[in-house]
Amino acid sequence: MAAAPITSAIFGATGLVGAHIVTSLLTLDAFGTVHTITRRAPKQASDAALSKKLDAIVEKDTELWVPKLNELLGSSTDSKTAPSTVFSALGTTRLAAGGIANQWKIDHDLNVEIARAAKAAGVKTFIFVSSAGTRSLMARYLPYSKMKNGVEDTIKELGFDQAIILQPGLILGDREVEHQGAGAFKALVNATGHISKGWHDSLGQEAEVIGRAAAHAALLASQGKAPSKYWVVDTTAIVKLGRDEWKF
Repeated sequence: MAAAPITSAIFGATGLVGAHIVTSLLTLDAFGTVHTITRRAPKQASDAALSKKLDAIVEKDTELWVPKLNELLGSSTDSKTAPSTVFSALGTTRLAAGGIANQWKIDHDLNVEIARAAKAAGVKTFIFVSSAGTRSLMARYLPYSKMKNGVEDTIKELGFDQAIILQPGLILGDREVEHQGAGAFKALVNATGHISKGWHDSLGQEAEVIGRAAAHAALLASQGKAPSKYWVVDTTAIVKLGRDEWKF
């Protein structure tokens, strides 16, 4: 008997990586309804082929996102529409948020609230897109690292049946608003590809590859094939799952 399709909810669905997670889930037969909670409709909502499985919830007030998630998780008795898997690729920049305090509210506080609500409602699998290198001796004290590490630590402490933490390097791809100084770093990473593919893969990964890796990891977890209950998917594993072994 075929396994029931995996129902999921995604935060950060209009971002560079999140959008690719959504597309990956919508194109994989193993995934059923894909709920998104965003300030504006994801681009897939206007695609007739992709939108069939998409439930796009638009809510401009981010303070209402966790209540919206609770509605999805608590009010539905239909296992086909209640999410068993939650993804978060939610994040912003200091500049876009208007300061480090506001960035902390999104990158840390809101992600923590989402994870806690998911656990309280019985979500089995939680996937968080974090960042590589945040625990190094030099980086761990930076505000950005503290945000990511704080979310990772909370997810681990919550004890999901399956937690998956993706830790990509520099995220390659075209953003609507580019991060300050990212253009030069991307050019440097892309230049390494002419010297060594391995160097390039370890330094930066395409957003599409990261999105596919998140979906692939969730699928493996649903099949009982995750290597551990708390699975850290590093840059090497991201390339493996999202590019080299992406056969769907």
